[in-house]
Amino acid sequence: MTGDELQNLIEEATFDYAMGDHAAALAKLGRAAGAAPGSFEAWHALAEIHFNLRRFDDALAAAEKAHALRPDDLFINTTLSRVWMEKGDKAAAEKFAAQARILDWKDQLKNPDAQAKGIG
Repeated sequence: MTGDELQNLIEEATFDYAMGDHAAALAKLGRAAGAAPGSFEAWHALAEIHFNLRRFDDALAAAEKAHALRPDDLFINTTLSRVWMEKGDKAAAEKFAAQARILDWKDQLKNPDAQAKGIG
């Protein structure tokens, strides 16, 4: 699968989910993650959809794979915090929330002009 094909599949899955076809979205993201296990975007999308469907164990498994690929991503740390909170592990949720805050502060320090303009 080419990079463009992978991106198109993830976008189609996102559209399917937005239109209420959760099964099609999960199937497409499963294919994307299977074809490109190094795709952070596929794993993160899977985590978010499972989370929104309240399938917290599946959300956690996908989020952990995304986190392993990109541990310094603000959004996956936020996702992990939300999942752990729903699973009842406040300590783990706080750990990932703190990491997300640190990453956000680092981004603000790198891009102070964007923050002042409300871009970042």
